[in-house]
Amino acid sequence: MPRLRLKRYLFTGLLTVIPLWVTWVVFKFVLGMFAGVGAPLVTALLATFSPSSPKAAAALNSDVILFVLALLLTLVVLYGIGWLANRMIGKRLIDGFDAVLARIPVVQTIYGGTKKLMAVLQQKPSGVQRVVLIDFPRRGMKVVGFVTRVMVEEGSGREMAAVYIPTTPNPTGGYLEVVPVDELTPTDWTMDQAMAFIISGGAVAPDTLPASPARLRDHDQDPA
Repeated sequence: MPRLRLKRYLFTGLLTVIPLWVTWVVFKFVLGMFAGVGAPLVTALLATFSPSSPKAAAALNSDVILFVLALLLTLVVLYGIGWLANRMIGKRLIDGFDAVLARIPVVQTIYGGTKKLMAVLQQKPSGVQRVVLIDFPRRGMKVVGFVTRVMVEEGSGREMAAVYIPTTPNPTGGYLEVVPVDELTPTDWTMDQAMAFIISGGAVAPDTLPASPARLRDHDQDPA
């Protein structure tokens, strides 16, 4: 009896800790990325500040303090960029910056592609549902994907969808699949619902899933 109770408590503790651990891993990745952006500037500012006030610079020269300062600096800069981007002068500056990057071949490929992806995911699709289910990596296994573009296949005239498939629990990496539109399983999920489903490993999900078009056709053709 005590042995069974020990196993049950350990298992319950594990189930309690795992969501916290996954949340921490995701936040640590995001916060670490933000802090890494601001870290060089914070270090440079401390180096400039150090001759005039060495004691204060020594007190601030801590990994935790540098991390917090770099994170706050990055968030302030992002807020400032967002505020500026919503103003006319900011839009003109961003357009000018884009025009400069457009002249650099390799940089334009990466920057332009990423910017278009962000713009596509923020806009509502026309004709095709944004969040879909597709067969991956084989037929019968479903994954959540985001339709980024619809193209027409030469010769057959079939509509083909470019579908981005994010990975779990870090959705910043993933795969790109080109799938016939008639093989997509549309959903009524929002982007937030889809991201919650992916990051949680499927724990945060609706109670039902939409049926694939092929299954619906088979059901309609079934005489029974």
